[in-house]
Amino acid sequence: MFHSFDNTGPNRQTLRADWMALLARAPQHLLDRALAPHQAAQPQWLRRPETGLMMVQGRAGGTGERFNLGEITVTRCALRLAQAAADAPVGVAYVLGRNHRHAQLAAVADALLQDPLQREALETALLAPVREHLQDLLAQRHARAQTTKVDFLTVAREAGADDEEAQA
Repeated sequence: MFHSFDNTGPNRQTLRADWMALLARAPQHLLDRALAPHQAAQPQWLRRPETGLMMVQGRAGGTGERFNLGEITVTRCALRLAQAAADAPVGVAYVLGRNHRHAQLAAVADALLQDPLQREALETALLAPVREHLQDLLAQRHARAQTTKVDFLTVAREAGADDEEAQA
C-alpha cells in the first residue's frame, strides 16, 4: 500500500506521524546504517521492547461495517536517549513482528528526528533511502501483478478468430 507519507513532495515537511510510519516499515539494515553514529549512547528505557498481539480490523469493500480480521504480532518500545536531559523527547516505536532491535532503532530514530538540529541530516541519511526502498518494493509488486494481467478483449478476439477458422 502506498501512503501519503511515502512521498513528501516539494516544500512539505515530514511530520512525526509520517516518519514513524516510515520507520515502522523500514528494513533494519537501513536503520542500522543510518543510526550507526548514534549507537554509542545507551538509551534510558521507559518501556523495553515487548511483543504482543493487536487486533486488525477490516471493512467490506473498504466502506462497509468494520469486522475483526485477525491478530498480528507487534513489538513496541519507548526510550529517551541517555545523554539527553530529563525533558528530552521520547522516542516511541511500534513495528510488525518480533524484532526487538528494529523497534529499538525506530524509537532511537524517532527521538533523534524530534531534534530540529538532527532532523535534516536524518531526513537525507535515513528517511529518503527508506522512501526509495518502499517505492522499489511497490514497483516490484506492480510488475509481478502485471504478469498475471489478462486482457479480456484480446482473449475474446482470439477466441472469435478460432471460431471463424473452424467454420471456413
